[in-house]
Amino acid sequence: MTIEKQQFSPLPYFEDSSLLFSAIADKPWSVFLDSGFPNSAQGRYDIIATDPVITLVTKGSGTKITDATGINNSDEDPFILVKQYLGAGFKSNKDIPFNGGAIGYFSYDLARRLENLPEIAKDAENIAEMAVGIYSWAVIIDHLKKESCLIGHDIEPSNWQALVKQFSVLVAEPQLEAFTVLEKPISNMDKNRYAQAFDKIKAYLKEGDSYQVNLAQRFCSACSGNAWLAYKALRKINSAPFSAYLNFPEVQVLSSSPERFLKVSEGEVETKPIKGTRPRLSEDAEDKNQITVLSESKKDRAENVMIVDLLRNDISKNCKEGSVKVPKLFAVESFATVHHLVSTVKGVLADGQHALDLLRNCFPGGSITGAPKIRSMEIIEELEPDRRGIYCGSIGYIGFDGNMDTNIAIRTLVHSDNSIRFWAGGGIVNDSVMEDEYQESFDKADALLRLLEQFKK
Repeated sequence: MTIEKQQFSPLPYFEDSSLLFSAIADKPWSVFLDSGFPNSAQGRYDIIATDPVITLVTKGSGTKITDATGINNSDEDPFILVKQYLGAGFKSNKDIPFNGGAIGYFSYDLARRLENLPEIAKDAENIAEMAVGIYSWAVIIDHLKKESCLIGHDIEPSNWQALVKQFSVLVAEPQLEAFTVLEKPISNMDKNRYAQAFDKIKAYLKEGDSYQVNLAQRFCSACSGNAWLAYKALRKINSAPFSAYLNFPEVQVLSSSPERFLKVSEGEVETKPIKGTRPRLSEDAEDKNQITVLSESKKDRAENVMIVDLLRNDISKNCKEGSVKVPKLFAVESFATVHHLVSTVKGVLADGQHALDLLRNCFPGGSITGAPKIRSMEIIEELEPDRRGIYCGSIGYIGFDGNMDTNIAIRTLVHSDNSIRFWAGGGIVNDSVMEDEYQESFDKADALLRLLEQFKK
């Protein structure tokens, strides 16, 4: 995409960005990248956009590309297509994380375009493996500076002024159909089936097929109404720094992810894998003890370092030689319902490399597959009854300027066809105990289960 003119206008600052987004929440291709402010300690930037100039939707071997000239189809690699439509880029405004570009999701199953994986699990959802819009304007909210602005490219002056006016005031939310959950969430793995899958993984580990395999169960409920209303409730009970709401024509995505997958800022690369979890407790002393237990857990540290090594190797493919470092190992970060063990891996993007080259070569994130990655994904395909879809894929932005920030799509609900689904799981290693791992999946699912209970008819 060729950019001739960059545009910028300051906007009034509103602390609750969801109130600003509500006016466009029901429009197709509206996106809200939500930092969880003020309830998330890491919350700073929120991004709001709609009306993309180009959309790219990948299903199977083809991608449908829609722009002002009509609809085209391509069998090109989806990552390469997004890179091509972003164009050559330009010098970014360093004070703004997103200067226009791509926003959307890359599902876990998009990896089938990259690797020759078996096809065993059911594809019950039948939704796109990738859905990305190319946005020529966006509203950026900076909660640290308490400033907001409208950024854009090549927008007609009258249209630009209309956007400035629209996002300078809060308006009443449009009347939306009440969101209702019609049944208790049903898992695709009862405890016996989970135990069988767990035992099979332990056998694979013993045989040396893998060192760690992530096993997840899916929960599903019938529902009706507008999913945006569910997301507004979700961000109150489980705010997280890498949250998002995507309203796409075929699917709505409600993410409250605590995990950064890949960030690129001015060529600096960062990934923050999570491995290790303890539930939050209501009593302060007991909750602080959970932090101590997690930080000292040899099992969780061993799991974490396996994934750190995997991600060091992954990002090294696109980073300058010798630039990959681990500045922070085994830090405990606390969220609304759980404590997590988080490490930070950094590097410097090599000359001639693009953020999408990095995303492609690291996809999907190693923290939600296991190690080694491909063999672990083959085992996941064998043992999980249903394809993961958007779960464990990635949601975020890739800017015209080459900057990028993406999450790991965990703690994420997917809404389509009067159904809402989410997954929860964890890494299995040699010294894992089935009862503990099964319970951990429910600890991670707790906020999402409570959310659906809140809307149960």
